[in-house]
Amino acid sequence: MLKGNFFRGLGYLGEGFRLIRQPGLRLFVVIPLVINILLFGLLFYFLAELFAGMIAAAMGWLPEWAWLQSLDWLFWILYGAVILLMLAYGFVIVANLIGSPFYGYLAELTEKHLTGQEVNTDDSWSLIIRDIPRALWREVQKIIYYLPRAIGLFILGIIPVVNLVAAVLWFVFNCWMMALQYVDYPADNHRVSFPALRRLLGDTRLSALGFGLPVALAAMVPVLNLVVVPAAVCGATAYWVRENGPSNKDVQTAKVS
Repeated sequence: MLKGNFFRGLGYLGEGFRLIRQPGLRLFVVIPLVINILLFGLLFYFLAELFAGMIAAAMGWLPEWAWLQSLDWLFWILYGAVILLMLAYGFVIVANLIGSPFYGYLAELTEKHLTGQEVNTDDSWSLIIRDIPRALWREVQKIIYYLPRAIGLFILGIIPVVNLVAAVLWFVFNCWMMALQYVDYPADNHRVSFPALRRLLGDTRLSALGFGLPVALAAMVPVLNLVVVPAAVCGATAYWVRENGPSNKDVQTAKVS
């Protein structure tokens, strides 16, 4: 039987959006956000230049009919659609890789804020730099966990009739992955291994799916997905403190050296 509280889980992302406005946390929300916006801006600029060249070449091969030559606007609309899809599905993955050291520290500061401890950022940069290798390795572990399951669901998705079920399973899996992705930041701060985290979230699976659902939906909305990552980190930290916090005996036994 599934345990947890789905509706309580739904509220954690909203709490995360409130937390990112706290004075002591804003800097570690803004820095990775600015880095990601700059990188994606450059990426889309070069893609637009490349695409413009491809359109010009394609139009050169077409007959010189006025109505046909005027269809270049349609190609640009399609390009815009591709950009939106890339923002929806690609931003979160890249943002997590780039911002993982910042997000681990953001989770630590958020937990201190929630538990009434002093939020001190004096040694923040040395801690962030020190944790870069561990943070990147955790992201690799999540990708390794994600890929074979995503491939399996993709295969199911191309089988007629079965693909109707696969669509539902895919969405549920995305909600689960969003919970794993972001609760991993506070869990890693407590040296809880990734397999142990999966077991802990499994013990409150309804709460985890409730948290992951609005994060998965927000990640598909352009512009909103620019700020959903840090909000999800803060919301996941609130989840951690209240659902699987350090007072939980299972968490204590799950820690790794």
